[in-house]
Amino acid sequence: MAKRTIESIKSELKKKKIEVIDLKAIDLAGRLHHISLPVRDDIMERLMSEGVGFDGSSYGFRKVENSDMILIPDLDTAVVDPFREAPTLSFYSHIVLTDEKRSPFSQDGRHIAKQAEQLLKKTTGADQSWWGPEFEFYIFSNVEYDTRTATSYYKVEHEEEFHGKAYHAANPFDIYDDFRDEACKILKNFGIDVKYHHHEVGERGQQEIETYFSNLLDTGDHIVTSKYALFNFARSRDLFITFMPKPMYHQAGNGMHLHLYLTKKGKNLFYKKGAYGNMSELGLYFIGGILKHGPALTAFTNPSTNSYKRLVPGFEAPVALTFGQGNRASAIRIPKYVSNPKETRFEYRPSDATANPYLCLSSILLAGIDGVVNKINPTEEGFGPYDKNFLDDDHIDKIHFLPRNLTEALEALKADNEFLKRGNIFTDELLDQWIKIKNEEIKSIGTMPHPFEYKMYFNL
Repeated sequence: MAKRTIESIKSELKKKKIEVIDLKAIDLAGRLHHISLPVRDDIMERLMSEGVGFDGSSYGFRKVENSDMILIPDLDTAVVDPFREAPTLSFYSHIVLTDEKRSPFSQDGRHIAKQAEQLLKKTTGADQSWWGPEFEFYIFSNVEYDTRTATSYYKVEHEEEFHGKAYHAANPFDIYDDFRDEACKILKNFGIDVKYHHHEVGERGQQEIETYFSNLLDTGDHIVTSKYALFNFARSRDLFITFMPKPMYHQAGNGMHLHLYLTKKGKNLFYKKGAYGNMSELGLYFIGGILKHGPALTAFTNPSTNSYKRLVPGFEAPVALTFGQGNRASAIRIPKYVSNPKETRFEYRPSDATANPYLCLSSILLAGIDGVVNKINPTEEGFGPYDKNFLDDDHIDKIHFLPRNLTEALEALKADNEFLKRGNIFTDELLDQWIKIKNEEIKSIGTMPHPFEYKMYFNL
């Protein structure tokens, strides 16, 4: 894709009669923010030379006393935003510091993603990583929730209610197939190609949309954009969607499975015909690194307290640090149905959409790089392969499991983070800040009475 220039952007502003420039960026936790600027004759020159100042501490970055930062548009991400009434051209932003060099900010997820891809080239021989995310989400007709000193509740209303699993349910019972059709058209206009969509397992309105492969940075952008588009489109239809990992008790959770492979000059480096899963030695080392660092990874791939209500046995959710071709309880699954050598890959199943996508993908890549550099063989490390239900296996005591909660995940990150600091990609400052804000979330949840506690203890 040709690189965009100031002149090409200015031509688009004129051609499409754009009235507003919108700069978007996500905070450290992954929540999207934006600032809008009315178009004027010199706006693009000023934005590229001066940017827009903002308070980084309000994004969860740095400290209040040292928080002045600057947003500069990434011209290659320009897209007309269909959800704004005034014609608006939207950009994702580079976050830079206020020094004379306008140095990249070390906690900017997009900067981290670019650094991780560069490290991949230096250390593994690959020149590109390819990512294909699956988006699982619920559609509700109405949602209410509140938490106060004397009130705590949530209530969801759903138009669908199947008896048993609703995987690939057909219309007229799948009442949101047209919604998904229209949503995919919107994603296409954002430059996101959809592989397919369908009803997921959840009996009360769970959906899935899977997109085609892109590089790490573009995939991070696509994850943010897809959530933005789906939230806005649902709101325009008076519907409510959620990517929460476990929005309902005893219902299937929402994951964000990630399919991944590496290439060099267009050749799939994970492919070796006749090997287990047709997976090459390099691919196995990559898997080994991810599984060895799996507990620490969950601090970024599953960074909410709600994440661990999904990662439990019985709901096709991954619970074990294993790999194999057949067991969906494994953290890594090598799909059996892939026949094209160009797309031989594995699927990392634990991650969910509460993650900051750039930190999530970059941490997985860095764990895989560590596996390649140190030749971590997943079989020798006891991670598999397992192609059957090992949860009923006599050797279950040898299985390594994912953390049971966010506290365990953060403790694992504290104990195992050198692989993230290779190339100074994840800094100590970022890791400390991440652990701090996540511990604050844990404390907030831990001190709040839960409605179910009333049912268990109020009359005890």
